[in-house]
Amino acid sequence: GIVVLGLNRSHAKNALNKNLLKMMTKAVDALKSDKKVRTVIFRSEVPGIFCAGADLKERAKMHSSEVSSFVSKARAAINEMANLPVPTIAAIDGAALGGGLELALACDIRVAASSAKMGLVETKLAIIPGAGGTQRLPRTIGVSLAKELIFSARIVDGEEAKSIGLVSHVVEQNDAGDAAYRRALVLAREFLPQGPLAMRAAKLAINQGMEVDLVTGLAIEEACYAQTIPTKDRIEGLLAFKEKRPPRYKGE
Repeated sequence: GIVVLGLNRSHAKNALNKNLLKMMTKAVDALKSDKKVRTVIFRSEVPGIFCAGADLKERAKMHSSEVSSFVSKARAAINEMANLPVPTIAAIDGAALGGGLELALACDIRVAASSAKMGLVETKLAIIPGAGGTQRLPRTIGVSLAKELIFSARIVDGEEAKSIGLVSHVVEQNDAGDAAYRRALVLAREFLPQGPLAMRAAKLAINQGMEVDLVTGLAIEEACYAQTIPTKDRIEGLLAFKEKRPPRYKGE
């Protein structure tokens, strides 16, 4: 039930170019309707790097009109990731800068190695984050601190990221360079025994509820809760509880 999507543009530090965005979009689109998927982990297969952001070498060759189109496609691809119906985890074992951090911010949970480096550094290039960073970072760590990090283009390590709430877990890096990925796998396995339809409904309720007032949010929760009542999984859950055994959910 755990799907791992690994970035692997080693020669370009996993920088986001047209082709990589196209591949990401295709992969995410395939996961949307796959009922066997319970959790998705985004990781890097390149040691020491998560994603260096947009491919500036490719961008330098673009016409100004192409740049706008590229940013729109990057924003759309990352939004599609954010809208996956199942839990998503970003395993940050190296640098996640600019669009790389925006990619991680689109995930539900972030796990980082203590040595990882993270930052929205776009203002150094006289631009601003354009793939959701100005919106997701404040929602994650608070408005004032998000402004400070974006205005300064500051880069933080895993420990500081944990202290400000940018990541949920921080781990010491191991010799293989995949400590965050290993921790993400442990976390994903905690999700697997739960009712898959309930997990999807919970994510939907939280995501939609965070954008509205409490009264409206409670109505959204009620509607999402109602979706779980008639399912076979709920009947199995109650039966398993009564029989004092682990439930065997089928996503129905």
